[in-house]
Amino acid sequence: MSLVLKNVSKSFVGKQAVDNISLCLEKPGVYGLLGTNGAGKTTTIRMLLGIIKKDSGEITWKGKMVDRKTVNFGYLPEERGVYPKTKIFDQLMYFAELKGMKKQEAEKEINKWAKSLKVEEYLQMPAEKLSKGNQQKIQFMTAVIHNPELVVLDEPFSGLDPVNTEILKNIIIHLVKDGKYIIMSAHQMATIEEFCSDILILNRGKTVLQGNLKEIKETYPANRLEIDVNQNIDSYVKNLELEIENEKNYNYLIKITDEEKARQLLNKIIVDGIKVNKFEIKKPTLNDIFIEKVGK
Repeated sequence: MSLVLKNVSKSFVGKQAVDNISLCLEKPGVYGLLGTNGAGKTTTIRMLLGIIKKDSGEITWKGKMVDRKTVNFGYLPEERGVYPKTKIFDQLMYFAELKGMKKQEAEKEINKWAKSLKVEEYLQMPAEKLSKGNQQKIQFMTAVIHNPELVVLDEPFSGLDPVNTEILKNIIIHLVKDGKYIIMSAHQMATIEEFCSDILILNRGKTVLQGNLKEIKETYPANRLEIDVNQNIDSYVKNLELEIENEKNYNYLIKITDEEKARQLLNKIIVDGIKVNKFEIKKPTLNDIFIEKVGK
């Protein structure tokens, strides 16, 4: 085990922000920390980074108590913070030196990351000249430039266009391959599903769901059918009293309550000679599960 939170709590002026939560990161990978606004995610992150003190419980990294002065963590906060009038290179050098890097080493890493994130042309520009997305990439660089063992990413894809989102996704994949531990907090459930094998969902400071995402999904019955055909099958769906959730170019997403009706639909359209390009019975998405757990 590397990062362990055990029975951790925190309150502010009588309000319980985090209530007796526990989690552990046992191996490199991406761990999803989820919850609605005000659920306690940011407070949890700040405690595990040593930014604020917990009221009770235990937080350890590789068996030792977390101390802001000794842990080698990286943090991309949800609240973005670049100095608008300062050149990007100077900002990155400043943060690198704060983490104990020598100038020569820092310059090498700045250039390496700038190339990976495709921001080389902006290094000698003040931050205010950059788009929101490029500022986001610069702030990501400050979180990883010192080669931290654990990286906390709070809404890492906020403000990024699809091209830059793909660049950052590939970088996160490589960080995991390099043995990094990553905690990711995001509101885009599809992104969490793409990266995270394990999740924790908070609601009003309490853990409402925790564990391996694949195993969690296995406890839920299938609730959708995706079927791609070469013609309209609305009448077949209606005859079986099923509901079409979405349809585009004869690709149907259909709500189901049991798998048997999905198979009945397949049999009927095959018998009538309709070509089926895709037939997939689907488990609930993480978005479905999240809404079930905290929607009330």
